[in-house]
Amino acid sequence: MADFLDEKRSEIAARLKELKPLVDEYQRLEAAAAALAGVPVGGGAAQTTTTAAVGRRARTQSAAKRPKTNGSGTGRRGRPKGTGTRGAEALALVRSKPGITIPEIAEQMGIKQNYLYRVLPGLADDGLVKKDGRGWHPKEAA
Repeated sequence: MADFLDEKRSEIAARLKELKPLVDEYQRLEAAAAALAGVPVGGGAAQTTTTAAVGRRARTQSAAKRPKTNGSGTGRRGRPKGTGTRGAEALALVRSKPGITIPEIAEQMGIKQNYLYRVLPGLADDGLVKKDGRGWHPKEAA
């Protein structure tokens, strides 16, 4: 089994080495095409912008035409609130100790409280927990 894995590793390494110049060329051509996209027809030596600036402008213009969503339709960038491992850890603490407060959760998790003031309302919006006074309770137990 080890011989097979070593053989496959060496085959993959050889293929990666073989493809590297082609990937580099592709990236150079892509940058050149983006730079040329910003150059008006008939524009020549009078142009003073650098190709990097033109490439940036072309990317910015095309990005401006796209709708600004992350695919989830919320209009927010990045991962939804309370979906990370910290959210799961906070949820587990709330389930194990109903009525636990944010300072207590932060102390047990070894993190700052301000993060939890963003995470727990997200969990509440998802219907996983609810706030009662200063304490947090699992939604199933209520």
